[in-house]
Amino acid sequence: MAPVLAALGRRRDAFESMLVHTGQHYDYEMSQIFVDDLDVPEPDHFLDVGSGSHVQQTARVMERLETVLLEVDPDLMVVPGDVNSTLAAALVGAKADVPIAHVEAGLRSFDRSMPEEINRQLTDQLSEFLFIHSPEARDNLLREGCDPAKVHYVGNTMIDTLVAMRDGIGRADAPRAYGVEAGRYLVVTLHRPALVDGPLLAEALQNLAEVSRELTVLLPAHPRTEAAIAARDLPVPTANLRLLPPLGYVEFLSLVASAAAVLTDSGGIQEETTFLGVPCFTLRDNTERPITIDMGTNRVLGLAPARIAEIPALIAQSAHAPHRTPPLWDGAAGERIAEVLLDAELPARPVAQTL
Repeated sequence: MAPVLAALGRRRDAFESMLVHTGQHYDYEMSQIFVDDLDVPEPDHFLDVGSGSHVQQTARVMERLETVLLEVDPDLMVVPGDVNSTLAAALVGAKADVPIAHVEAGLRSFDRSMPEEINRQLTDQLSEFLFIHSPEARDNLLREGCDPAKVHYVGNTMIDTLVAMRDGIGRADAPRAYGVEAGRYLVVTLHRPALVDGPLLAEALQNLAEVSRELTVLLPAHPRTEAAIAARDLPVPTANLRLLPPLGYVEFLSLVASAAAVLTDSGGIQEETTFLGVPCFTLRDNTERPITIDMGTNRVLGLAPARIAEIPALIAQSAHAPHRTPPLWDGAAGERIAEVLLDAELPARPVAQTL
């Protein structure tokens, strides 16, 4: 959201914006460090919902956000991505007759076992403005009956952030800080329940140990992953497979930019590696970002840790493969969103009736 906030801030004559932080992500390493890195303003409201089940988080966001909306009575609410806070905010907005704009609309994995899939499908159905960053997202939305007039192809705001921070990412020189040579290490991120909450995590670590005979493996551990490793007392078998603490945006992207490749089960990292031209291997059965495969940088391995051992050979195969950057991944998506909102006529709000 940082590029959207910045673009609205440059149009203070037209917009008065307010930032609400739900607190769904609450550890410093998973929240405040990104605010600091990206120079995001302090939130006007902090809901402090904390951890809990998907239902508990969603319910707490709804309860606490409703109070804010009743106080502020905004003309529009912009929600990003596909986390529980996204859906909760969209539901509250719909009940309060506040129009919703969804950034990253139309992404689909077609796997309803993923909580994110439910969140993004329902949020799209409730939104008046559907901001997409790839052509297949439009197809998904139209297939689900969304009004074509609501769909706006604006590009990728995450790439806006990467473009804006690229000089700082280069200056950070994280490979030197971690004592690794550019092009000679693998960056790994694993956090999804299907992978880390059961026996697949131990298998993944064993196969990463095999890879570490050829490449240094750096694994910045998500708190969920770190807790799972500790709870099961899983060994980290080699000195060349290194667990790192969660990293800030600049430090992490500095490692990614010079890596031989990235192994991930994340969605956003598939996009960042596409822009940077770094080979990406996705340890999932599907991806909601198929454009990264079309561009030649991403390969879906399946939810199959045994395939991790293939990565050095796959990197060698991809060494001379062409890659492309998707249209409108150019650093100006936030500006396009602001322009759409500037030209928009917001839906008429009903007059409240008291009986």
